[in-house]
Amino acid sequence: MAEEKKEDNVIYIGKKPAMGYVLAALTQFNNNGAKEVIIKARGKLTAKAITVAEVLRNRYLPEAVVKDVKIGTEELTGEDGKVSRVSAIEITILKKEA
Repeated sequence: MAEEKKEDNVIYIGKKPAMGYVLAALTQFNNNGAKEVIIKARGKLTAKAITVAEVLRNRYLPEAVVKDVKIGTEELTGEDGKVSRVSAIEITILKKEA
């Protein structure tokens, strides 16, 4: 699958509070004119990605819909050289014209 999407519209979930990522997504939609935003997370942070998507849709952008959800497993190599497998999620949110 060829990556045609702009990296600016991708939000990687980390250790910050969920509202920081909701604000980042709102900024992409409102200030940068993005039609869709992709929320990505791995491991234990997948639940936070779902929270971000739902807060965004239910509280701030009722016209936004979930266009696609992809789940999978990624292999990560640690500093010690061990390979571990972690779950990953990618949620694509599409802003429909109101």
